[in-house]
Amino acid sequence: MATATADNAPVPPAPARPATLLLLVRHGQTPTTGSVLPGRAPGLHLSDRGREQAERVAERLAGLRVDALYSSPMERAQETAAPTAARTGLAVTNEEGLLECDFGGWTGSAISDLAALPEWQTVQHSPSQFRFPDGESFPEMQARIVGAMERARDAHAGGVVVCFSHADPIKAAVAHALGTPLDLFQRIYISPGSVSAISYTDGQDPAVLMVNSTAEPLSGLRPE
Repeated sequence: MATATADNAPVPPAPARPATLLLLVRHGQTPTTGSVLPGRAPGLHLSDRGREQAERVAERLAGLRVDALYSSPMERAQETAAPTAARTGLAVTNEEGLLECDFGGWTGSAISDLAALPEWQTVQHSPSQFRFPDGESFPEMQARIVGAMERARDAHAGGVVVCFSHADPIKAAVAHALGTPLDLFQRIYISPGSVSAISYTDGQDPAVLMVNSTAEPLSGLRPE
């Protein structure tokens, strides 16, 4: 509703600020994707397939005006961000909040070995109750990436931000935006090189626009 000045001239309401769009990109495939829990161990790079996926992300972003790029410091995330940085001319900002979960003593273990442990059932069905040995808990991981997203949202209000991260943090971020309990976040699947999109509008709950998208162009998410 319009207000009025002292001389009763109507004052139009302030225009609504456009939504802030955050795109969450999982890094591309690596030589150990699906077989090993790499965690934060250094030295893991993209495979040939992963580099193709990184190029594809950059291609899909064509036509969408991107305001900022953020990435986990891990090599595989940085390498996934590189083609988008080259196409947009934007620098990639390292964001610790986008890091992979700290798997502690499980880092580097074969997933087939971990799946045989009784604790694996807790990881899959009651993750809110689990902390990795000498590592991070799932609630801590979720709070960390949600905090990073909120900082990016506030720093680029009304813009488009692309965040390059890892499967479990992205799943936890999507679950938070959906209002899904953390104990159900394993039901969300995030493929290598996929994009998930969350829109933030002042005074409203976040809107999840897409999850685990690997095909179509992304320009339609924000009409120019």
